[in-house]
Amino acid sequence: MANLKLMIVGLGNPGQKYERNRHNIGFLVLDDIAKDWGVDLNHSSKEAKGKLDKDGVSYYFLKPLEYMNLSGKAVSELSRKNGIPPENILVIHDEVDFPFSKLKFKQSGGNGGHNGIKDISEKLGSPDFFRLRFGVGKPGDSALTAGHVLSNFNQEEMSKLPELFDQAKQKIKDWVRERQIIFSKGSDK
Repeated sequence: MANLKLMIVGLGNPGQKYERNRHNIGFLVLDDIAKDWGVDLNHSSKEAKGKLDKDGVSYYFLKPLEYMNLSGKAVSELSRKNGIPPENILVIHDEVDFPFSKLKFKQSGGNGGHNGIKDISEKLGSPDFFRLRFGVGKPGDSALTAGHVLSNFNQEEMSKLPELFDQAKQKIKDWVRERQIIFSKGSDK
């Protein structure tokens, strides 16, 4: 019987100067999950990726490293190469429309002005992937949004990240269970 294939993608920008930016929360969460699950990410100039086979599931971990607005290329290539449909892809990204610390799942839909999500939808040819939206808040003046997401988390926010990472990991485990149930129902036919 075939394994269920799931891809977990963290969005961010490459380079040390962006490391602790709000825009890089996808990278931070993915690194935390990979560490927890004992997955080493292999780095190239275009991506950091790793794989874990566990309990009938092949997990593909991916951090596109060509800047946020070019994230779709690495996602679509890994998806096509390994036969992973959009509904088995989860993308973790920052969400300015949510206050800091709010985490919410969404499947499909628009990109909400997020260039990484927009590029993934375009390159996959489908918006039907899942998103784990991680609230980073936004400034009162929308003209300051770009500067806000490219600024570092403050000390108070940094102190709350470990607890939020735990919440994110639980949501991801719930998503995996849901995908396993759907996959097993399809395999029974």
